[in-house]
Amino acid sequence: MQIHMPDPHYTGSRQVRTSFRVALEIVLAFVALLWLIQLFNWTLDLELQRFGVRPREWQGLFGILLAPLLHADFMHLIANSLPLLVLGTVMLHLYPGAASRVLIAVYLGPGIAVWLFAKGGVHIGASGMAYGLVSYILVAGLIRRDRRAIAASLLVCFMYGALVWGVLPIQSGVSWETHLSGALIGIALAFIFRHLDIPPRRRYSWEGDEGGDEEEPPMSDATPKLPASDNERPTLH
Repeated sequence: MQIHMPDPHYTGSRQVRTSFRVALEIVLAFVALLWLIQLFNWTLDLELQRFGVRPREWQGLFGILLAPLLHADFMHLIANSLPLLVLGTVMLHLYPGAASRVLIAVYLGPGIAVWLFAKGGVHIGASGMAYGLVSYILVAGLIRRDRRAIAASLLVCFMYGALVWGVLPIQSGVSWETHLSGALIGIALAFIFRHLDIPPRRRYSWEGDEGGDEEEPPMSDATPKLPASDNERPTLH
């Protein structure tokens, strides 16, 4: 399989550097929001965990919107913060065209799946997003011939490959249903959007048709956009 080398004029451009900075700022803001919510919850003893996803209960539908913002404690939040920071930045920087749709899907999709199919309890946490982003970045790197995508895929595999165990029902109190649904959503979207966010590739003087070198494809806008228990014990994810 031929691996395409991105055009260095594109990867080294101010536009791409700005894209990375904006991506990092957006993800930092989201993670900061998670910490702010947890701080208020802990300081004021609001018990916001009760607003998580409750499978097949009407009041649990609000958890589809709220569950990714809620965590059981600071250790739970710490476990999700670094993966979200790394994966969210990679997603927004490398895949700006698909990022808004993917982020919405991995934010809402796992909660919908949990409400429909999961066991009883209260499901909270942002791990569904992390699993969705891991699977998208990993699979996108495997099916594309872009060196940057492949490098990101290998990095994610090295850093978060052990997350695969989280999709199995082997740990009590952990919402494996959220993890599994997030991962499946990410995989599906990686195939659906496989033709988006292809960077201009480096071309050499000997390439092109008989009439001369092919014209370089224009650079696309790479600036990311923000997308728009059975016993009441919160199930972490």
